Amino acid sequence: MSRLAFPSLAAIILAAIILAGCASLPPQTCRPGQEAMLTAELLFGRKVGDRLGVSKTAFSRFVDEEVTPRFPDGLTVLDASGQYRDTASGALIREPSKLLLIALKDEPEGRARLAAVAQAYKTRFHQQSVGTILRPACISF
Repeated sequence: MSRLAFPSLAAIILAAIILAGCASLPPQTCRPGQEAMLTAELLFGRKVGDRLGVSKTAFSRFVDEEVTPRFPDGLTVLDASGQYRDTASGALIREPSKLLLIALKDEPEGRARLAAVAQAYKTRFHQQSVGTILRPACISF
């Protein structure tokens, strides 16, 4: 094995280990009356190009048509102010945003529904990305 092949092989093995950890979060130990679940935070920018392209009405319609049918048990939508660095220009971009919070069981079907919501938003509103954060949580209602 050459010296160049070893670091590449090590990098591949390390990446595989890290990515395998993303497939499922470790089991959560919860107090009585709480259930181990995931909390999902989806971050939706509302600009399209240099203008506000997703109105509050359009976002509400999106929630009604795309999110609620996939997560009928409940969700929370918050107004937010986001920012990111444009990779092409290096400029700091600020935009009005929406933060969607959802509690769900840690199952492949729920993760697929989250991905479908993100893809629907990108397609409908010509967005490059939707930020998605998943965290283990102990939840009671």
